[in-house]
Amino acid sequence: MSRLSEELRQRTKGYASAIIRYYVRLPKEREEVRVLGKQLLRSGTSVAAHAREASRARSDSEFCSKLDGLLQEADESQLWLELLRDDCGIQNEITDPLLRETNELMAIFVTLVSKLRKAGN
Repeated sequence: MSRLSEELRQRTKGYASAIIRYYVRLPKEREEVRVLGKQLLRSGTSVAAHAREASRARSDSEFCSKLDGLLQEADESQLWLELLRDDCGIQNEITDPLLRETNELMAIFVTLVSKLRKAGN
């Protein structure tokens, strides 16, 4: 039995797919964009990987731990997106929606972890 809804699993997978599509479109002839893009690719796809791991958690403690990892990766992804946009001038029709989705996912998972931790106390 999965601890996360199929909807959330699919949403994080969709997020990882959007990150991949974003990365593919980046102008990689610029060193700083290439480096930040690879960082984003790693952290953004890790969000979905942590969601999958959390789905298979054997305890509430392990579940929260996996979601904490997901939140760290999402926060890092937000940083790379902001740096690409603000410092590298990468602004396209995908940038702002990705930032919004990053924020929404973080809000969802922070709420989930908070409620679970409160229930455990």
